[in-house]
Amino acid sequence: MRWSRFVISIVLSFNMAAAVLAQDSIGVKREAEHQDSEVYRHRVERLQNRWASLIPNQFVIQNAGNMGVLSVGTGWGYGHGHWETHLLFGYIPKRQSTRGKLTMTLKENYIPWNLLLSAPQNESDDFLKRGWTLNPLTASIYVNTVYGHEFWKSQPGRYPAKYYEFMSTKFRLNVAFGQRITWEIPRNRRKYAKSISLFYEVSSCDLYIRAKFQDSSIPLKDIIGLSLGVKLQTM
Repeated sequence: MRWSRFVISIVLSFNMAAAVLAQDSIGVKREAEHQDSEVYRHRVERLQNRWASLIPNQFVIQNAGNMGVLSVGTGWGYGHGHWETHLLFGYIPKRQSTRGKLTMTLKENYIPWNLLLSAPQNESDDFLKRGWTLNPLTASIYVNTVYGHEFWKSQPGRYPAKYYEFMSTKFRLNVAFGQRITWEIPRNRRKYAKSISLFYEVSSCDLYIRAKFQDSSIPLKDIIGLSLGVKLQTM
């Protein structure tokens, strides 16, 4: 009788230990599944954020600037508002050339400073008197091209060797400096844009700068140009 009780107690002890181990293993498995789901969720969020960053959040209209009489395009702002990339398409009318031409420009802007001119105190403030910001300096570098058979990447054979040296008529490298003022639209009045910016730029291109170095008598007004534009911050 005693042996039977002893055997039964041992069997019960093993069963209880097995049950405890099984519960622990189930808990560990559920925790691992939960951790896997968290890792997967973070991965999906990172991918979504990366794809979302490709959505343009700016719309730009600009005249002159060696990009055509009028250029329109879209852009991306990043780096806490200090950097922008714009892709613009412009038009040169026939009256300024032998025929109408299209242009394309890839532009990088750097905005080092933001000076707050006025800020809203409450929603009852006059919406025209609040949310003004001044950018006292903007610096830009951009490459643009004109579509047409008259322009080439490398010097054609009909010209003497090194006649145009390294200069191509297909692409122009430009630099520009300017300023802009921005009005942030109140939240309760926003429909298509978050803010509106007016800006101007003074620009020149590699061809003009090279000509100035070769002939210092060329006046500055002949190698620089003034450009005006509007930028809508959509998001």
